[in-house]
Amino acid sequence: MPPHAGFDAWSAGQSYDHYMGRWSRMVATRFLDWLDPPRSADWLEIGCGTGALTAAILQGRDPNAILATDPSEDFITHARAAIADPRARFETATAQKLPAENESVDIVTSALVLNFVPDRRAGLVEMQRVLRPGGVLSFYVWDYPGGGIGFIDAFWKAAASLDADAAELDEGRRFPFCTAEGLGDLCAEAGLSDAEISPIEIVTEFPDFEAFWHPFTLGAGPAPGYCMSLPDDHRDGLKAHLAEDLDRGGPVRLTARAWAVKAARGD
Repeated sequence: MPPHAGFDAWSAGQSYDHYMGRWSRMVATRFLDWLDPPRSADWLEIGCGTGALTAAILQGRDPNAILATDPSEDFITHARAAIADPRARFETATAQKLPAENESVDIVTSALVLNFVPDRRAGLVEMQRVLRPGGVLSFYVWDYPGGGIGFIDAFWKAAASLDADAAELDEGRRFPFCTAEGLGDLCAEAGLSDAEISPIEIVTEFPDFEAFWHPFTLGAGPAPGYCMSLPDDHRDGLKAHLAEDLDRGGPVRLTARAWAVKAARGD
């Protein structure tokens, strides 16, 4: 079992929402502005999580319908309870086996999860299967190798300075393909030679250092999972190390960057 396996626990919907939800919602809005999708489209979303992108599509893009999927039943339950729009339907499914017929949707999309798909090429091929001719395949992932999510990057750098084994859990090391070049290569391998790839940036702002630290104590996700696995004194030491770098007695502001990808399916 890889060393990170025990910490890739994305099933706790409420805890994840506190950890990443607000930033996921911000990126979702920026992504849809960039994607500029047509109205009245049939959508399929892979890895909907707590529903950040699903909600943004429903609120601002006037879809005909959206089928949102996720392999986690907990996330599906959370999203289903949070989003009552009759145009949305939620099902438990993996990226490699989508619950849709061939050529049945106009837009297939995925938000911040392709790096966690075990067989990414197979996932992209499956996304193309469900697209109608002329439909759009789209997704976005954090730029982990480039320090992508500033607050997570700061966490892992501090953790690795105190525990060399923590470096193996850093998403920047685990997902080296999450660059413009790497994503372009992945798309080409899946038959998407004309993919458009662009960066999307937001600023993550926490009112103070305690607000920055709290999400790491919730246990949902690799960094919080690692944090809560530590003995109390080690966790206190990690918090103190981060505070030394980031606590200036006011808001903590860090940049987060994602790579967005879109490609049209040919006739």
